[in-house]
Amino acid sequence: MANRIEQAKQAVDQLIRNAYTKAAAAGELPEGAVLNGSVEQPKDSSNGDFAANHAMASAKVLHAAPRKIAESIAAHMDLSDSWFSSVEIAGPGFLNFRLSEKWYADVLASVEAEGADFGRSDERKNQRVMVEFVSANPTGPMTIGNARGGVLGDALSSVLDYAGYDVWREFYVNDAGNQVDLFGKSIEARYLQLLQGEDSVEFPDNGYHGDDIKALAKMIADKDGDKYLNMDSEERRKAFTEFGLPYNIERMQKDLERYRIHFDQWFLESSLHKSGYVAETVQLLTDAGLTYEQDGALWLKNTDLGADKDEVLRRSNGFYTYYAVDVAYHRNKFIERGFDRVIDVWGADHHGHAVRFAATMKAEALGLEDRKLDFLIMQMVRLVRGDEVVKVSKRTGKALTLADLMDEIGVDACRFFFNAKPDTHLEFDLDLAVREDSENPVYYVQYAHARICTLIAALKEAGHAVPETASIDVTALETEQEKALIKQIAALPEEIETAARDYDPSRINRYAIELAARFHRFYNACRIKDAEEPILSARLKLADTTRQVLENALTIIGVTAPEKM
Repeated sequence: MANRIEQAKQAVDQLIRNAYTKAAAAGELPEGAVLNGSVEQPKDSSNGDFAANHAMASAKVLHAAPRKIAESIAAHMDLSDSWFSSVEIAGPGFLNFRLSEKWYADVLASVEAEGADFGRSDERKNQRVMVEFVSANPTGPMTIGNARGGVLGDALSSVLDYAGYDVWREFYVNDAGNQVDLFGKSIEARYLQLLQGEDSVEFPDNGYHGDDIKALAKMIADKDGDKYLNMDSEERRKAFTEFGLPYNIERMQKDLERYRIHFDQWFLESSLHKSGYVAETVQLLTDAGLTYEQDGALWLKNTDLGADKDEVLRRSNGFYTYYAVDVAYHRNKFIERGFDRVIDVWGADHHGHAVRFAATMKAEALGLEDRKLDFLIMQMVRLVRGDEVVKVSKRTGKALTLADLMDEIGVDACRFFFNAKPDTHLEFDLDLAVREDSENPVYYVQYAHARICTLIAALKEAGHAVPETASIDVTALETEQEKALIKQIAALPEEIETAARDYDPSRINRYAIELAARFHRFYNACRIKDAEEPILSARLKLADTTRQVLENALTIIGVTAPEKM
């Protein structure tokens, strides 16, 4: 991966250290000091392309005024064959560096050489990371919360993959426990009502009331008629669950594939029970003296581990709780499957659970001391159409589902809008998502890509093919708009690194929007089609390089890069 931004920072640091050594040898500064200092990119490029504060940060160790240190270092600076054309002293002693044509040419050459892999690293392939996300109950259609979690989890996985990690995407299927029992009861009630009348059986108070349950009951009745009418209730519910769960899971898989999310594994909760892994995990905690019995139930001493309350592991009826199963599942991730890091993408309503669960994971009995468990907690979504809050779906009359949303605004808009900063509440404007103007961010970015493709095709017809970097005159790219565009192109590897570090894939959205904005400014300010050589070739190469990097950024977040719009 060619991270020319980071490499330029390192180059500045090394140039300063080399110049200090020369200044010290000349007797202008004390010898043997270890310089302090950092290199940043100023927001205002009039202050240079990179600014270093070494003169101020090293004033104490060099026993000299920052300005004097800066002057000595600048006087001994050798910029020949470097990425910089000049160094200037500003303020109390900042050293401001300006990039040379060599750096701009190297950025274009890097994208040319790496193509679709520009921004990708292979440095961390020995670090196995699991991202578990969506994990919606298979008892009904996926909600808008699942839609946001799906995009954030998938985009984060992609960012981590580009940053060099060995990434595994997983969906945890809750196919056991209370909610599944209730699912069977709900289908049973609808089935009996369908065959015997609405008043024949009372629907469970805490049952699933959605139309999807009625649809499942009707499918069963259409297929098997009254076959289950005189069957024992427990056996009937079991049959209905065995029909309904696989049907719902398959529907979820189809919706998520359409949403461009592919999981490496759909992990079944029931497998943990069947293997005895839940019981084994709870026994480890018991053997370590971390449990106690009360009112027939088995409790975890979670307060001893730093949590704010204890947790029930096994109810008085002998059934393990969701908490116990979750502990076993995470132990399975680390111990049995050897992941170095696990990231769970959860909704805001799971924040307290995440804090308590993190405390449990520290129990020595579980053997996870050297493993890293992190949580990406996402905030809520509010759907609006203009000024109106969306409460129901026009199609079903019930809560809007992921499938409804994809039908209404398309997959690209769903993915782009939901990949907003995870820790902020998201107001999703459905009207904005389908607008074809610059106010719609996904349209704005995709239009930039399509605009470039149209330009390249037109110039190709006129006899101007995209040249190789080595054959263009980079000095022809001298305007502020051209240089600003190349700097933004160069920033993708660093944005990926930061997004991976902070678990914030929305950085790639913001990067793509800024790249599109800089391209539009360049296109409007700099003539291409009727420009003279060598300017035409240089600008054509810059446009094509922008096209490639826009495509890379959109690919990371799972959005298409259309050639025509």
